[in-house]
Amino acid sequence: MYNTKKIVKNAFRISKVRGESAIRLRIPGGDLDARHLDTVKKLAKEFGNGTVHLSIRQGFEIPGVKLSQIAEIKRVMAAMIYDIEKESNVILDSPQDGYPSAGTRNISACIGDRVCRFANCDAPLLARKIEEIIYPNDYHLKVSVTACPNDCIKAHMQDIGIISTVVPDYDSERCISCEACIDNCCLRVSNALHLANHEIIRDEEYCIKCGECILKCPMGAFSRGKSLYRIIVGGRTGKKNPRLANTFIEDASEEVVLAVCKNTYSFIHRNIDTKLPKEHLGYIVDRTGFEAFSQEVTEGIDMNSEAKIVKSNNPGYFYKYRAA
Repeated sequence: MYNTKKIVKNAFRISKVRGESAIRLRIPGGDLDARHLDTVKKLAKEFGNGTVHLSIRQGFEIPGVKLSQIAEIKRVMAAMIYDIEKESNVILDSPQDGYPSAGTRNISACIGDRVCRFANCDAPLLARKIEEIIYPNDYHLKVSVTACPNDCIKAHMQDIGIISTVVPDYDSERCISCEACIDNCCLRVSNALHLANHEIIRDEEYCIKCGECILKCPMGAFSRGKSLYRIIVGGRTGKKNPRLANTFIEDASEEVVLAVCKNTYSFIHRNIDTKLPKEHLGYIVDRTGFEAFSQEVTEGIDMNSEAKIVKSNNPGYFYKYRAA
């Protein structure tokens, strides 16, 4: 007999096949040193069924491993998971024992400004900073970082989504009034720009700070100013009430982002329904109320001057529910 609760707590998945499990590996931010692929291959070929599943949370799952071999498997993966977490300043005390919790909900991220020309930040790096704060993430908290409002990582479907933005600086002396930025913003973004007296006017009410005007200007009249973040909360899929995340804080600094993530984890600890095996943040906020959530999560945080708390509502849709 195996203690399945202990096995799951150790971040292994229980298979529908008796006596089998699946290895689950965290890859914070989605970045992995290629040398670790040798260990992934070894685990899959020697202990699993030879396949590796890439999860939507940018982790690895290796199916077909035997429960009887878990102790040996943990020894083989010890050095790898120690090195991966060390990149996020997380030091595992006993890597040979595997992960200390079931929190395999990796902090996911798009590829960021190392590659993408639309990106406003190093998304994988910020993901690793968040990993350091909430590891080992034993609650059902899903966090994603996207480097621009294109949201390639689908941050709107997470408990916490971090969207990187940029405030464009404008040099009117370099502008030739070609309107390339206006045309692009009108067709692809929010139509936040217009021309007045041969200068580009940016309407703060409509601008989402995506940074596309910076890319489109042939004269370099727009340049990158201050980097800020939009924090969205409450996104979820599931069997009851799927919905997209709502904006919680506009124009937050990185320091505020990290502090909000830390406080949100504490908020979950105090308010989660312990009768349930897991509960999304959005359901907890629905139950406690937005005002209570906002007050608890921002308490003690020194908000940057640009940051604004936003109360928006997107109820999503409900599956039909038959009353008992």
